Amino acid sequence: MEVLQLLSATIRFGKKEVLKKISFTVETGEILGVFGRNGCGKSTLLKMIFGSLKKGSVNISMNGKTFNVHENISSERIAYLPQHSFVPRNLKVRDLIPLYFLEEQKQDVIFYDTLISKITANKVRDLSLGQVRYLEVLLVGNLNHDFLMLDEPFSMIEPLYKIEIKKLLNKLKFEKGIIITDHYYQDVLDISSQNLLIENGVSIPIKGKEDLKRLHYLSKNSI
Repeated sequence: MEVLQLLSATIRFGKKEVLKKISFTVETGEILGVFGRNGCGKSTLLKMIFGSLKKGSVNISMNGKTFNVHENISSERIAYLPQHSFVPRNLKVRDLIPLYFLEEQKQDVIFYDTLISKITANKVRDLSLGQVRYLEVLLVGNLNHDFLMLDEPFSMIEPLYKIEIKKLLNKLKFEKGIIITDHYYQDVLDISSQNLLIENGVSIPIKGKEDLKRLHYLSKNSI
């Protein structure tokens, strides 16, 4: 079992302190859902943990050993799916897979996936939003990393692919710890084992939808 612990994260943009008291612990086998309104710092937090955002201060430990995220350890331990699509749109699916995996066995996992095998001759630009997002989650999820961070994997995609991404993440969690941010809260709650809400720069542990209502992230009339 691997354990990733965020001990603290702080960042300020101008006079506004966006993140000030953030912490959590996630283990392999767990899915952590991170909620919050637009501008609360969810995406910023993931970029800080991954090391792509150098601003601010973030203190992380892995199995009790602290490390500096600016030393590119994320390339070894933490994989990151950004909010916006990252795969080249002009390539065919079969041509981009070897860009991410050199090992034939790993390539086959992607090539022969039930949904991907049907579209390997298609260019990425001709795929639906759901097909692209599923492909990206599959690519990032099969990297040799202990932890996986996903920024809005369910946003604006077809229901079929939401279902398939949830199935995929439930499968991946047996080997990885997973962190998800998304405004499609029910999709996250369907698969998460723990959750938190970022409110006024502070992380608040929550149990489910009723807590999201109580903390005014959702309206009291939300179904």
